[in-house]
Amino acid sequence: MQALWQLFWLFIKVNLLSTSGPASVGLLHTEAVGVIMTEAQFVQAVGLSSVLPGSDALQLAMFVGYAAGGISGALVALVGSVLPPTLLMFGVVAILHRLRREAWVTRFVEGLTPAVSVLMLFVAWKVFLGSGGGTITWQMLLLGGASLTALVLNAPPPLVLLIAGVIGIFLFR
Repeated sequence: MQALWQLFWLFIKVNLLSTSGPASVGLLHTEAVGVIMTEAQFVQAVGLSSVLPGSDALQLAMFVGYAAGGISGALVALVGSVLPPTLLMFGVVAILHRLRREAWVTRFVEGLTPAVSVLMLFVAWKVFLGSGGGTITWQMLLLGGASLTALVLNAPPPLVLLIAGVIGIFLFR
Protein backbone atom coordinates (compact mmCIF):
# COMPACT_ATOMS: atom_id res chain seq x y z
CA MET A 1 0.00 0.00 0.00
CA GLN A 2 2.88 2.37 0.79
CA ALA A 3 4.31 1.81 -2.70
CA LEU A 4 0.98 2.78 -4.28
CA TRP A 5 0.85 6.02 -2.27
CA GLN A 6 4.39 6.85 -3.37
CA LEU A 7 3.43 6.13 -6.96
CA PHE A 8 0.33 8.31 -6.65
CA TRP A 9 2.30 11.25 -5.21
CA LEU A 10 5.01 10.79 -7.84
CA PHE A 11 2.49 11.32 -10.64
CA ILE A 12 0.74 14.14 -8.80
CA LYS A 13 4.13 15.89 -8.53
CA VAL A 14 5.09 15.24 -12.16
CA ASN A 15 1.76 16.54 -13.45
CA LEU A 16 1.73 19.61 -11.22
CA LEU A 17 5.30 20.61 -12.07
CA SER A 18 5.20 20.08 -15.83
CA THR A 19 2.88 20.02 -18.77
CA SER A 20 2.27 16.81 -20.66
CA GLY A 21 4.92 16.12 -23.21
CA PRO A 22 8.72 16.22 -23.23
CA ALA A 23 8.95 18.14 -19.96
CA SER A 24 6.91 15.55 -18.09
CA VAL A 25 8.90 12.70 -19.66
CA GLY A 26 12.15 14.30 -18.49
CA LEU A 27 10.85 14.82 -14.97
CA LEU A 28 9.38 11.32 -14.85
CA HIS A 29 12.73 9.93 -16.02
CA THR A 30 14.49 11.70 -13.17
CA GLU A 31 11.98 10.43 -10.63
CA ALA A 32 11.37 6.87 -11.87
CA VAL A 33 14.66 5.53 -13.25
CA GLY A 34 16.60 3.78 -10.54
CA VAL A 35 13.66 3.86 -8.13
CA ILE A 36 10.81 2.16 -9.99
CA MET A 37 12.40 0.87 -13.18
CA THR A 38 15.66 0.61 -15.08
CA GLU A 39 16.84 2.93 -17.84
CA ALA A 40 16.15 0.24 -20.47
CA GLN A 41 12.60 -0.30 -19.20
CA PHE A 42 11.95 3.44 -19.27
CA VAL A 43 13.22 3.75 -22.85
CA GLN A 44 10.95 0.87 -23.87
CA ALA A 45 8.03 2.52 -22.08
CA VAL A 46 8.57 5.82 -23.89
CA GLY A 47 8.90 4.05 -27.24
CA LEU A 48 5.76 2.00 -26.71
CA SER A 49 3.70 4.96 -25.50
CA SER A 50 4.79 6.99 -28.52
CA VAL A 51 3.71 4.30 -30.97
CA LEU A 52 0.26 3.65 -29.50
CA PRO A 53 -2.62 5.99 -30.36
CA GLY A 54 -3.76 8.34 -27.62
CA SER A 55 -2.05 10.42 -25.00
CA ASP A 56 1.63 9.57 -24.65
CA ALA A 57 1.78 10.92 -21.10
CA LEU A 58 -1.12 8.80 -19.85
CA GLN A 59 0.16 5.66 -21.54
CA LEU A 60 3.62 6.24 -20.11
CA ALA A 61 2.12 6.78 -16.65
CA MET A 62 0.18 3.53 -16.87
CA PHE A 63 3.27 1.64 -18.10
CA VAL A 64 5.42 2.98 -15.25
CA GLY A 65 2.62 2.32 -12.78
CA TYR A 66 2.22 -1.22 -14.05
CA ALA A 67 5.97 -1.82 -13.75
CA ALA A 68 5.86 -0.58 -10.16
CA GLY A 69 2.67 -2.19 -8.90
CA GLY A 70 0.85 -4.25 -11.49
CA ILE A 71 -2.70 -3.37 -12.48
CA SER A 72 -3.37 -1.44 -9.28
CA GLY A 73 -0.17 0.54 -9.87
CA ALA A 74 -1.31 1.40 -13.40
CA LEU A 75 -4.67 2.64 -12.09
CA VAL A 76 -3.03 4.68 -9.32
CA ALA A 77 -0.60 6.25 -11.81
CA LEU A 78 -3.47 7.05 -14.16
CA VAL A 79 -5.47 8.75 -11.40
CA GLY A 80 -2.36 10.65 -10.28
CA SER A 81 -1.85 11.85 -13.85
CA VAL A 82 -5.45 12.86 -14.52
CA LEU A 83 -6.29 14.42 -11.16
CA PRO A 84 -4.21 17.67 -11.29
CA PRO A 85 -5.40 18.92 -14.70
CA THR A 86 -8.97 17.89 -13.90
CA LEU A 87 -8.99 19.83 -10.63
CA LEU A 88 -7.42 22.84 -12.35
CA MET A 89 -10.08 22.76 -15.06
CA PHE A 90 -12.87 22.50 -12.46
CA GLY A 91 -11.35 25.50 -10.67
CA VAL A 92 -11.21 27.60 -13.82
CA VAL A 93 -14.78 26.61 -14.73
CA ALA A 94 -15.97 27.56 -11.23
CA ILE A 95 -14.29 30.96 -11.49
CA LEU A 96 -15.69 31.57 -14.97
CA HIS A 97 -19.15 30.48 -13.80
CA ARG A 98 -19.05 33.08 -11.03
CA LEU A 99 -17.79 35.78 -13.39
CA ARG A 100 -20.04 35.04 -16.36
CA ARG A 101 -22.59 37.71 -15.46
CA GLU A 102 -19.99 40.38 -14.77
CA ALA A 103 -20.13 43.23 -17.28
CA TRP A 104 -16.36 43.50 -17.61
CA VAL A 105 -16.09 39.82 -18.62
CA THR A 106 -18.64 40.36 -21.40
CA ARG A 107 -16.74 43.43 -22.60
CA PHE A 108 -13.45 41.49 -22.40
CA VAL A 109 -14.84 38.73 -24.64
CA GLU A 110 -16.30 41.31 -27.01
CA GLY A 111 -12.86 42.91 -27.20
CA LEU A 112 -11.23 39.57 -27.97
CA THR A 113 -13.61 38.74 -30.80
CA PRO A 114 -12.22 41.16 -33.43
CA ALA A 115 -8.63 40.37 -32.48
CA VAL A 116 -9.21 36.61 -32.82
CA SER A 117 -11.02 37.17 -36.13
CA VAL A 118 -8.12 39.19 -37.53
CA LEU A 119 -5.64 36.59 -36.27
CA MET A 120 -7.58 33.82 -38.01
CA LEU A 121 -7.73 35.85 -41.23
CA PHE A 122 -3.98 36.52 -41.01
CA VAL A 123 -3.22 32.80 -40.57
CA ALA A 124 -5.62 31.89 -43.38
CA TRP A 125 -3.92 34.43 -45.67
CA LYS A 126 -0.46 33.02 -44.82
CA VAL A 127 -1.68 29.49 -45.58
CA PHE A 128 -3.32 30.71 -48.79
CA LEU A 129 -0.10 32.37 -49.96
CA GLY A 130 1.98 29.36 -48.94
CA SER A 131 -0.02 26.95 -51.06
CA GLY A 132 0.66 26.66 -54.75
CA GLY A 133 4.21 27.96 -54.55
CA GLY A 134 3.18 31.48 -53.49
CA THR A 135 1.24 32.35 -56.62
CA ILE A 136 -2.49 32.95 -56.49
CA THR A 137 -4.38 31.58 -59.47
CA TRP A 138 -7.93 32.26 -60.58
CA GLN A 139 -8.81 28.66 -59.68
CA MET A 140 -7.72 29.24 -56.09
CA LEU A 141 -9.77 32.43 -55.87
CA LEU A 142 -12.79 30.69 -57.40
CA LEU A 143 -12.57 27.76 -54.98
CA GLY A 144 -12.09 30.14 -52.04
CA GLY A 145 -15.06 32.25 -53.12
CA ALA A 146 -17.25 29.19 -53.60
CA SER A 147 -16.26 27.91 -50.15
CA LEU A 148 -17.02 31.28 -48.56
CA THR A 149 -20.39 31.39 -50.30
CA ALA A 150 -21.22 27.88 -49.11
CA LEU A 151 -20.31 28.80 -45.52
CA VAL A 152 -22.38 32.00 -45.67
CA LEU A 153 -25.32 29.88 -46.86
CA ASN A 154 -24.87 27.71 -43.72
CA ALA A 155 -23.38 24.65 -45.40
CA PRO A 156 -21.72 22.33 -42.86
CA PRO A 157 -18.03 23.34 -42.58
CA PRO A 158 -16.70 19.75 -42.65
CA LEU A 159 -18.60 19.14 -45.87
CA VAL A 160 -17.24 22.36 -47.40
CA LEU A 161 -13.69 21.31 -46.47
CA LEU A 162 -14.17 17.81 -47.85
CA ILE A 163 -15.60 19.03 -51.16
CA ALA A 164 -12.91 21.73 -51.51
CA GLY A 165 -10.23 19.10 -50.85
CA VAL A 166 -11.64 16.72 -53.45
CA ILE A 167 -11.89 19.55 -55.99
CA GLY A 168 -8.31 20.51 -55.14
CA ILE A 169 -7.13 16.99 -55.98
CA PHE A 170 -8.36 17.37 -59.55
CA LEU A 171 -7.88 21.11 -59.99
CA PHE A 172 -4.32 21.58 -58.70
CA ARG A 173 -2.32 18.78 -60.28
